[in-house]
Amino acid sequence: MGRIIQLSKNVINQIAAGEVIERPFSVVKELVENSVDADASRISVEISNECRNIRVADNGSGIHPDDIILAFSKHATSKIATGEDLYAVKTMGFRGEALASIISISKLICTTRTKDYDYGTKVECENSEVKKSQTGCAVGTIMEIRDLFYNLPARLKFLKSPKTEFAYINELMQTIALAHPEISFELKNNGKTVLKTTGQGEILQTAKEVFGEDISKNLMEVLKTDKLSGLKISGYVSTPDYTRASKKDYYTYVNFRPVKCPVFQKAVDMVYKDLIGSRYPFIILNLEINPEDVDVNVHPTKKEVRYKNPNQVFNFIHSSVDMALSGRKETAQAEIPVRAAEPAVMPQCTLPPPPAVKQEKTFDEDIYVYTNKNLAGIFNKPPRVTDLKPVRQEKFIQPQEIEKEELIIGQYRKTYILIERDEGLEIVDQHIAEERYIYEKLKKSKNIDCQILFISDVIEISPGDRALLETHRNKLLHFGYEIEFVSDKEVIFKKVPQILSKVSPKEILADILENISGDIDNIEERLLITTACKAAVKANTYLNNFQMQEIIRNWRKCEKPFTCPHGRPISKIIEHKDIAKFFQRNK
Repeated sequence: MGRIIQLSKNVINQIAAGEVIERPFSVVKELVENSVDADASRISVEISNECRNIRVADNGSGIHPDDIILAFSKHATSKIATGEDLYAVKTMGFRGEALASIISISKLICTTRTKDYDYGTKVECENSEVKKSQTGCAVGTIMEIRDLFYNLPARLKFLKSPKTEFAYINELMQTIALAHPEISFELKNNGKTVLKTTGQGEILQTAKEVFGEDISKNLMEVLKTDKLSGLKISGYVSTPDYTRASKKDYYTYVNFRPVKCPVFQKAVDMVYKDLIGSRYPFIILNLEINPEDVDVNVHPTKKEVRYKNPNQVFNFIHSSVDMALSGRKETAQAEIPVRAAEPAVMPQCTLPPPPAVKQEKTFDEDIYVYTNKNLAGIFNKPPRVTDLKPVRQEKFIQPQEIEKEELIIGQYRKTYILIERDEGLEIVDQHIAEERYIYEKLKKSKNIDCQILFISDVIEISPGDRALLETHRNKLLHFGYEIEFVSDKEVIFKKVPQILSKVSPKEILADILENISGDIDNIEERLLITTACKAAVKANTYLNNFQMQEIIRNWRKCEKPFTCPHGRPISKIIEHKDIAKFFQRNK
């Protein structure tokens, strides 16, 4: 081993840069976050030379001319002053490492001016050496980086293709733009504008500008405040029928800082678990929390956070997203120093009484419904081909309830209910819609109505099945299933849920055994789902208009009317404009 020597300033900065600056993405992140901290309302990023030239310009507060040299020194910052400040960080950056690291691995020119000066300051940096001069410029700061990693050829070899490196930058800018809808962002690649937001201050508007117009149709607002704990969450989550194959579209923030937070992700996943199966939602959520209750000084990239009360945060996020998917919204409360009032409970999903008024039936002309080979695919059913058949529409004139009734066109293949809506033609799977209603009704019920079976089929079972049934006998009884063992190999039902009174006992038992064998987690939930599925009207069942109205009316009351408990979508709307476009009526 050689003698110990003191490393040069440039080498020290290059070593530090290895932790802070991994790729071009890292440079953009540090500089844009500085612009955000400078209260800029416009931030422009231009990328060129295979992502090795980067220009970030803002109209923020600028850097004082007396501080400009210090700004490029190691551990120099305006954002914290003492060790205690680390436990109450309110800015994006705070360590004072980024600029010193960047100038050690690139050639940088900084032009900046504050509103208090008529002139600006220009700084040229290379190999950690800084030269300063006066110049004319607008209020704000422009950072121009050239030849990134020019003095670290080994680092250049590890970079991905220019397209991949730019993709990282583009995703970063999307993430930051969604956190700051009040700021106008622009991103250019080799002179071509790739991203541009208007900075109107609305998350939904920014989401449209980033992802396209259609995104707004599939998002539900999340907004909840707990004054006692100092927690607030805001943003949007997708409806359960608008999903992704991965968690790539989880845009989660803590105090407007993009984070990869397991607590955050787990809370969201738990809400969607029974709605979308193995798919993932699209979410844009920001959690506001007292800076003293969260530690952001965990990792050099500042992507990880730790909470003082992680369970409290988990429960707050979970309840907020669940409330949004249930269609409940936070209402304005008086400014009093107590916990915000809980949202009002939705009406119970109970079967409405038969109409009291006399019904008069009339008939329209035959309405022809055309076969759509993709229709069954919408509801995860195998597609089938059918001939063109007339469907007769029935209208029930109910003077007292006519405004509440759905305009039902008819029934397609005795499986789907067709409804005329203001926005288009809605197609509803009758089985899945009623299954969702029954599932929510059972879940809310403390006591399930049972049907006593005076005569029941004797069903043969294996010794293994008997052991399972004995083990879970009390749980089954809780859900309305009372079983009696006639012998070691035979069993009968004495009671079943009333809604299953017409289902074959043998079929009921087969489903029960399927749900309680193997994985024993969430047995209660699976039994509820099985009961709801068996009780719901089946596909290929004819329904009259009143029966269809009943199913749709009950389904509309559900707190989470998007998918069945298995995760299958319930309805699909084909917009009028799309229908008109097909028939060339929009020209």
